[in-house]
Amino acid sequence: MTILVTGGAGFIGGNFVLDWLARHDETLVNLDALTYAGNLETLKSVQAHPGHVFVHGDILDSALLDQLLARHQPRAVIHFAAESHVDRSIHGPMAFIQTNIIGTFQLLESARRYWQGLEARRQQDFRFLHVSTDEVYGSLAADDAPFSERHPQQPNSPYSASKASSDHLVRAWHHTYGLPVLTTNCSNNYGPYHFPEKLIPLVILNALAGEPLPIYGDGLQVRDWLFVSDHCSAVRRVLEAGRAGETYNVGGCNEKTNLEVVRTICSLLDGLRPRADGRSYAEQIRFVSDRPGHDRRYAIDAGKLERELGWRPAETFDSGIRKTIEWYLANAEWTAHVRDGSYRDWVSKQYG
Repeated sequence: MTILVTGGAGFIGGNFVLDWLARHDETLVNLDALTYAGNLETLKSVQAHPGHVFVHGDILDSALLDQLLARHQPRAVIHFAAESHVDRSIHGPMAFIQTNIIGTFQLLESARRYWQGLEARRQQDFRFLHVSTDEVYGSLAADDAPFSERHPQQPNSPYSASKASSDHLVRAWHHTYGLPVLTTNCSNNYGPYHFPEKLIPLVILNALAGEPLPIYGDGLQVRDWLFVSDHCSAVRRVLEAGRAGETYNVGGCNEKTNLEVVRTICSLLDGLRPRADGRSYAEQIRFVSDRPGHDRRYAIDAGKLERELGWRPAETFDSGIRKTIEWYLANAEWTAHVRDGSYRDWVSKQYG
């Protein structure tokens, strides 16, 4: 048996690959284009694993997709591959349209052709699992109920609009062609191997380097934080028992403001790796101009996933953020290699 994973050298996909290979004997074919956020060092521990087949390629390449599906005959496709940073989508939306919309279309079409050629039992068992985001739902007011699967999609950034578009394509391929799809919409992930342009790894590494800790606007934007290993377990559970055609929201049950998150990181670092001068890392916090169209609050209602499939997150924010910081402290070589010239250019452009 085999599964095909797209984007398996990225943050969430990479963690999923590592978790899967630690738990299953099933072969995993890992397709990744190795863009700036794809990092083979994340997969270093499974480089020689007999169940891991890495393919350097793009989901925009339909001929390659057809070839991989025909050769490896997977029972499932798990689609992580995406451009995912809101800030980058504001400065350069075209890449998000290409990968998140056109790429998903190409993958759906290849999967449909492959699935239609399977014998009846394998058609019934096949699944196409599309990993998406809570940002497709838009923004919530402070007293609004969390996003459920029935919440209308109201994306506010080029990134979230491209992901909403891909969600609609996946839904349409199920209702029009019968392709057995599953969709998950997750809240903000954090944890090991996170590329340091996102808030939590950026703050950890900037703090250790003695650099400013930039916070957009007043820092009171609220996000629901999901430890990445919990997200991986939810994806595995949805793949195992989710109903074809259904959407499942995945949340960490941890609503925090950005300012709370940054202050928590500073407090933990004060104890785990104190500054040489004995002062708090919180002194490095700097408020910067807010980004355009910044959503105020995201919150996930993951009740459907718990009721139907029995899933709940294992980590609290306190336990997950401590594990995350300890991982970055123990893996300085990984972080040094990703913080090369191209990353510094991006941080300079974005934060001045």
